[in-house]
Order: sequence, then structure tokens, then C-alpha cells
Amino acid sequence: MTDLPILAGLRLVEAAAFVAAPLGGMTLAQLGADVIRIDTLGGGLDHRRWPVTPDGTSLFWTGLNKGKRSVALDLASAEGRELAMALICAPGTDAGLLLTNFPPRGWLDHDALRARRADLIQLTVQGDRHGGSAVDYTVNARVGLPFITGLGEVDEVVNHVLPAWDLVTGQMAATGLLAAERHRRITGAGQHVMLALEDMALAVMGHLGFIAEAELGDRRERHGNFLFGAFGKDFVTADGERVMVVGLTLKQWRALCQATGMDAAIAALATNLQLDLDAEGDRFRARESIADRVGAWIGAQPFDTVKRIFDEYGVCWSRYQTVEQLVRDDPACSESNPLFQRIDQPGVGRVLAPGSPLRCSAFAPHAPRPAPRLGEHTEEVLLDVLRLDHAGYGRLVDRGIAAG
Repeated sequence: MTDLPILAGLRLVEAAAFVAAPLGGMTLAQLGADVIRIDTLGGGLDHRRWPVTPDGTSLFWTGLNKGKRSVALDLASAEGRELAMALICAPGTDAGLLLTNFPPRGWLDHDALRARRADLIQLTVQGDRHGGSAVDYTVNARVGLPFITGLGEVDEVVNHVLPAWDLVTGQMAATGLLAAERHRRITGAGQHVMLALEDMALAVMGHLGFIAEAELGDRRERHGNFLFGAFGKDFVTADGERVMVVGLTLKQWRALCQATGMDAAIAALATNLQLDLDAEGDRFRARESIADRVGAWIGAQPFDTVKRIFDEYGVCWSRYQTVEQLVRDDPACSESNPLFQRIDQPGVGRVLAPGSPLRCSAFAPHAPRPAPRLGEHTEEVLLDVLRLDHAGYGRLVDRGIAAG
């Protein structure tokens, strides 16, 4: 196993805001790539985005920019934009990669950048494929999921607090950059890769069968906390703890029946309903009746008993807990999990931070590093990448072109 991270030596310039593109850049940074984030002086659109500390430091910004280098320039000036373009197109066989979710015009125009570096790889995250504005909430509304989430009548909508489309788009952006970089290694050619948030959502809706289901005339209803297509639901123990129980696979289903001692009752239920409850779909059809029996057993036991028996039989289950409980009590969200280490985050303090969840047998895990202070690496990057001297950098600071 080597101590070098798997993407050591790869350099990417990021000009981005919000979730998808910064997440794509951070994904590569946590695998060892040198990710240089370019912002305008004073910070970009998301530099103060909530949640924030009492003094206004964005936990959102620091969370999505761990391990990057920060360059702050006056991008409203021609000289600042010239410096940004020079950084993007700086020489190096493992450089010349750009990730952005800003419109590809001006200093981010692909043709203008390619005129400086013919093998440039640029990945632009868009709202929709036409370049229109879209965010996770508007995309989610368009694909229909709020109408089948939660409880209630069909004219009510339930938005999801997790920005799912941003997250999968960020991961796809990292994948797209690595695919284009591999193509460049083979052919020597760069390219402009376009990735629309809306297209990412539409692709996932197709992959998961939602689109085909609708085409075939089926209408997905709301099923609350039931697992669609098999058996799963939330239940409350005798002492008020809420648990989620799943019998998706046959192994999980049989473990649940054995743990709750309801093998005979389930066999009788299957006979009465003329269903094969070893089949996922039939378990879903019988979900209410099954839930009555599982709920009665769980509701008669204290949580500690449920936990002991479920763990003994290998039931697929989990206890519901708040984020505060997760952080305070759960060993998975602590330094006992190699994913996490404590870092000193400027503007925030000493906090628990995750590294990359990938575990590579040939490479040692890359420890999480804090997000930079805005413009922290401006001098370092301009001297290192653009070969400016200290005097030239000082003049840029004096004229308000670069962060000091």
C-alpha cells in the first residue's frame, strides 16, 4: 500500500457555487487531486450560505470545500479574469481541467480557453440542458416525486430536505472529469463536457423504473413510510423508541419472521390472503396485515429487547435518531470510524470531518483536510503555478486585483 493518494499530481481548477460542482471538486480533492478554487474577492454566491456559525462563517461552504486551495481575484477586472484564465490553462500533463457551474462565457468560455490550451478539459454543470436556471428543489418538483412522498392527498406536495439531485450530479461530475482525463491520456484531446442537473434527475428516474412505470399506465401512490415493492415500515417500541424494519430480501424477511416468532401467523396469513409472502411483491400487497403483526410484537417490547433480538437474528433494522443523537451517541459518526478525523477548521474550530468514503486496497486513506480561508492560497498558487515573483504579486495586491 502506498502513502500517496490515488489522484496525487492531478490538478483541477474549480469556479463554482452551491452543491453539485463544489462537491465534485471536493470528491477529487479528497482522493488527492490539487483542486484550486477561484473566487471573487469577498467570496462568491455561497460564501455565507446557511448554516453559519454565530460570527457568520458558513458551515455549508467549509463543508464542501475541504482540502482545496483558495485563490481570490477581482474577477470584475480584466486583469483578474486574465489571471484566472492563465491558472485554468497553465501547463502540465496532469493539469488543464476546469469544473464550473457558471455559464461558459467570458473568462469561462470554452473556445477562448481552448485557444490557450488545446487539450483543455472543461466540465460545466448546468441547470437544464438549454442552460436555463434550475436547482434541486425545482428539478424535484418537475420529476414528480413530491406527489408520491409522504402522506395525504395527491394535490399536496412534500419536498425532500436532502438535495439528492445535487449530490448525484456532483458525483457524476467527478466521474465525467476522470473519464475525460482518461480519454485525453489515450488520445491527447481535450473536450467540453456538459452535465445538466435536470438530465441527471431524469436519468435516475429512468434507471429506477419510474418513467417506464408511468408509460405503462401505472400510477405510483403515496405509501407513507412503507417500503415500496416489499415489506418495510416504522414502528414504536413499548418505551417510545421508533425503529425502521425492512424485509426486502428473502433472507431479511425470514430473519424478521423468526425474530418476532410469527412464522406460523405469517403462514396462516399467506393462506388466508392466497399470497406467497416469500415473494417481495406479495409482501407489499399484504403490508398492512403484516405491519399489524410486526407492530404488535414490537409495541409489546422495550427497545433494548427489540435491539437484542433483532441483532441476534440478523434483522435489517435501525433506530430513528436525530442528527444531534447521531453526533453525540453513534460510534459510526465518531473517530472510531476511520472515515472521520478531527480537524481545525478556520472560522469554526475543532470539528469532526469526513474524508473520502472510498477504501482502496492499494492506497492509504487520504486524511480530511480543512477548507481554506477565502483567498488563503492566492500568493502560493500564483507563484507556484503562474511563476509570478513576490514583487509582481505584491503589485497585484496593492492594486486590489488579488487577495493579500
